[in-house]
Amino acid sequence: MPAPIVDDEYKKSIEKARRSLRAFIAEKNCAPIMLRLAWHDAGTYDVNTKTGGPNGSIRAEREYSHGANAGLKIAIDFCEGIKAKYPVITYADLYQLAGVVAVEVTGGPSIEFVPGRKDSLASPPEGRLPDAKKGAPHLKDIFYRMGLSDKEIVALSGAHTLGRAHKDRSGFEGAWTANPLKFDNSYFQELLKGESEGQLLLPSDKALLEDPSFRPFVELYAKDEEKFFSDYAESHKKLSELGCKATSPAFAAESASSKSAIEAYQGTSALLGQATVGVVVAGLVVALSYLYETKRKIIK
Repeated sequence: MPAPIVDDEYKKSIEKARRSLRAFIAEKNCAPIMLRLAWHDAGTYDVNTKTGGPNGSIRAEREYSHGANAGLKIAIDFCEGIKAKYPVITYADLYQLAGVVAVEVTGGPSIEFVPGRKDSLASPPEGRLPDAKKGAPHLKDIFYRMGLSDKEIVALSGAHTLGRAHKDRSGFEGAWTANPLKFDNSYFQELLKGESEGQLLLPSDKALLEDPSFRPFVELYAKDEEKFFSDYAESHKKLSELGCKATSPAFAAESASSKSAIEAYQGTSALLGQATVGVVVAGLVVALSYLYETKRKIIK
């Protein structure tokens, strides 16, 4: 399927869809499952084979039927109503936009959204998503395969502040925090408390405490919500764009634009530096000339 042409009309449709999603998610209290849909569509990316990723393929039955995607047909159907109103938007963009809006309407950070993802129906093999029953080595295998870091693993795990586990979907039951419809740093605070009655603590959650490369970020985010929000927004954006630069012109253009801006800044800095050196040299010449003339007068 071709990548969308991200012109002014496409961008207007994105903004209209964003408003519709805000209203829909607030009315249905469905932020957790919309965020999960965005994550699971993006989280299949393989940085080595350049397959999977946020391409809308999760709408195919062969993919949403994967065990890790149990229950996500609900969110896929929710998105169909928005897609019908704004058919020009790709499923890939729509699912990621839904995830961004889900975070924002529940009090989380604003996440930059770049449209232009290309749709695909090429589903990746089952087994690319995290298994909540496994520990740190598994988490690292899964997220490193996507091209993500330890910090990004922990920051993204903080999204468990939203929602709850359902026994018929994951084999677990319960919420991670006291308010599963509020995006904040309470997930990390609950983690540091350890086992608490009524609060969910999965093996993959415990791994964040037990692994020495993860725990410092847990402790940081538990005490500094602003830092968590900043790191989460960056990590979420990166997850939502995995592989897009290779398949979608809009992302290649964004990358080139960012590079040009950096080069322009560096070039300006270099010119300013050269100008500063010139001013200093001129100043020294004037000073030396003055001293020379003064010396001549004294000698005379």
